[in-house]
Amino acid sequence: MEAELSKNLIRGHTDAIVLNRLNQGDSYGYRIAQDIAAMTNNQYTINEATLYAVFRRLGKAGLVESYYGDETQGARRKYYMLTSAGKQRLKAEQQAWQFTREMLDILMRDANE
Repeated sequence: MEAELSKNLIRGHTDAIVLNRLNQGDSYGYRIAQDIAAMTNNQYTINEATLYAVFRRLGKAGLVESYYGDETQGARRKYYMLTSAGKQRLKAEQQAWQFTREMLDILMRDANE
């Protein structure tokens, strides 16, 4: 049986995934969606509607801020950047994920090992 990515499991961590991508540097929605697809060899994709809902939620919480780029060709892109509160939240999310992963490893371990 081949392992399959649980999109439901990932969906619960979308905010943290976006915060982590923005921790690598300011970016815009389409680029983040492309990065996520590339990083996972297209095993996980996030549609732009979902992504922009995440940006709105994170913005309302004060975790990201947005600004418009100064592209010389095409439409101006809206970029997002982490705030200091966003960096703190990302750290907390990473710690929570580490703990969750450890607990799942314990709970999913074969008792006969």
